[in-house]
Amino acid sequence: MDNRPQWGTRAGFVLAAVGSAVGLGNIWRFPYVAYENGGGAFFLPYLFAILTAGIPILILEFTIGHKFKGSAPLSFFRLNRKMEWLGWWQVAISFVIATYYAVIIAWAFSYTFFSFSKAWGEDTGGFLFGEYLHLADTPGQVGLPVLGVFGPLVLVWAITFFILFKGVKKGIEKANKIFIPTLCVIFLIIVIRAITLDGAAAGLNAFFEPNWDKIMDGKVWVAAYGHIFFSLSIGFAIMITYASYLPKKSDVTNNAFITGFANSGFELLAGIGVFAALGFMAAQAGVPVNEVATAGVGLAFAVFPQIINEMPFGEFFGALFFLSLVFAGLTSLISICEVFVAAVQDKFKISRNKAVLFGAGAASLISILYSTNGGLYFLDVVDYFVNQFGIALAGLIEVILIAWVFKQMNPLQAHANAISDMRAGAWWKICLGVVTPVVLGYMMFDLLRQNILQKFETESGNYEGYATSFILYPGVTIAVAVIVLGIVISFKKWSRETLEEKYSSGNDKGVGL
Repeated sequence: MDNRPQWGTRAGFVLAAVGSAVGLGNIWRFPYVAYENGGGAFFLPYLFAILTAGIPILILEFTIGHKFKGSAPLSFFRLNRKMEWLGWWQVAISFVIATYYAVIIAWAFSYTFFSFSKAWGEDTGGFLFGEYLHLADTPGQVGLPVLGVFGPLVLVWAITFFILFKGVKKGIEKANKIFIPTLCVIFLIIVIRAITLDGAAAGLNAFFEPNWDKIMDGKVWVAAYGHIFFSLSIGFAIMITYASYLPKKSDVTNNAFITGFANSGFELLAGIGVFAALGFMAAQAGVPVNEVATAGVGLAFAVFPQIINEMPFGEFFGALFFLSLVFAGLTSLISICEVFVAAVQDKFKISRNKAVLFGAGAASLISILYSTNGGLYFLDVVDYFVNQFGIALAGLIEVILIAWVFKQMNPLQAHANAISDMRAGAWWKICLGVVTPVVLGYMMFDLLRQNILQKFETESGNYEGYATSFILYPGVTIAVAVIVLGIVISFKKWSRETLEEKYSSGNDKGVGL
């Protein structure tokens, strides 16, 4: 494995890992999740979830990638041959996410330029769904690509291809060294501006005021674990892939703590900026903060343009906000694409450039679907089912197989401790062997229960009231297909060259190849 790419510096790896973790969800999801689940009180279960699930899984995936020096399928194969399918399942999940994630970044690109003239007018929601997306009347209709979305989408993929073609050290590492510091500076400017607005104090009070009664609600704790799991990019092969490029001597435990807390620090910053701005909007409208607080696409592309319309120098503020979404999205998209680029390269022994062309090329072509008139509907359904019934389930199976079925915790712990200053002790094995499976298991049970109940409580009986045919094909079918695809690809044998490659083993304490 002497020819395997490596990060140029430790900082380069950490910035890349942080860049993967810090994405659109940090900005438009975390603030609302915290607000809905107890405000300031939510930070207690949130911190507990980081320490008992987030960082332990980061250590696990960093260790697997570093020890076995391969993409997720290859690393899992070397861990135990019966686990390769899990790696391909996670690769397939990443592929599907890349196809629609790029489109959201394209929206952010468009809105960066819209900000300068406030092109969305007064009816920001109507502009988003009508004039910009030209949204189809009925879910399931495809229509034609919308030029205003397709153009920026081409730009997003051009940037992504350029960075991926440059490789790990000259492409991904250099890009993150530019994007992440720039993102932090931009968002810090946004936060400073937001907290100086009239009404900001009311917004921050709504965000931070603790509702201690919520602490006794089990759903709040599950929400904390669920958010940490999705926020840190764990469970769908990114961190394993990135860690496979680490040099022999790498402090994986310390790197996991740095990555985890850096991600949380940015989320806190995002919460302050978002709720200060929402407080301003509430003050301008003369309504309570809870009437303007929201999350997701609506927050970013409908509510924030309303805020920008009202605030002094809103054009500049708006451009910075949407540019921050672009940077946060690009760092995550690059990491997602690297997952399947590395896997294809390992499995089929082709050059990196060919792997980028085949992997990212296929993802970019499929992403055109989400730029059509009906693209938002497809995006909504696929995102819901792949995220909820893909990532969480894959992560649950990952920890169960490693901790309980193949009993690999001891050799992985020995490897991590041999190369790290901070030791992963009994707490690490307890968290992964007991706490994480129990919490993720309950999350999956609750998701299934909610969707079954929804079947009887809504008119159409489906998620968001969509027709059953529309739910089945883009949603359920893709969630199942990624599992089947993972199993099918695992049947193809690895090349003799790959199997003969040397990699870290338990006997060399993880510092040799």
